[in-house]
Amino acid sequence: METDIEVQNTLRMSNVMAVERLKYNDHGPVHSKIVSGSALEIFDILSQEVTPTTIENNVCSLEDAKVIVLCGSYLHDLGNSIHRVNHHIHSCVIANPILDRLLRKVYPEDVGLAVRLKSEILHTIFSHENEVECLSVEAGAAKIADGTDMAHGRTRIPYRTGKVDIHSLSALSITKVEIEKGKRKPVQIFVSMTNPAGVFQIEEVMEKKLQTSGIQDLVDIIALEKGIQIRRSKA
Repeated sequence: METDIEVQNTLRMSNVMAVERLKYNDHGPVHSKIVSGSALEIFDILSQEVTPTTIENNVCSLEDAKVIVLCGSYLHDLGNSIHRVNHHIHSCVIANPILDRLLRKVYPEDVGLAVRLKSEILHTIFSHENEVECLSVEAGAAKIADGTDMAHGRTRIPYRTGKVDIHSLSALSITKVEIEKGKRKPVQIFVSMTNPAGVFQIEEVMEKKLQTSGIQDLVDIIALEKGIQIRRSKA
């Protein structure tokens, strides 16, 4: 996907709309890469503890489930190239023919599998929106990963560039986000910050995504201020 002209130029236009015109934060290629890596990391940990939904439902193999997570997380923001409003719907519309083209190349001898994977990927894309409930572990991993891209001002809350408010101040306080295998829950996410304002990011971004991820019982979000725990997710 990183060498696909259609995908890359659509992501480029996502940033034209989001960053250049709406003065929001990054929703382009860099965000896609970060989210994809985090989603696969979360899914890898989860798959060691629980049965992925697509395997439980006999949709595909574990390796194919990783394709779902990768494609869903990489393509989830394509719809911003049209507009921020309803972008999760637009993302599905744009991704549909792209997935037809790419999946048929990867699975030329199993069209049925390609069709099933496309459905799961589109579900992953559609349900990354906060208000939409994820119906698979795969989609949940991608959704939570979307919220983890917030270090050094890379917040998922669209905030106006240069505007000094709780959105920008809290975003700039986040220094690092780390995903690890947990003890209390399978996945623990450490969010390091320079001051407590960063907790706003956890409450307004990560926890809202966690609530509709379908895997809220499997993920722990821990806030650290200068290495000291100041908050743990309630879910």
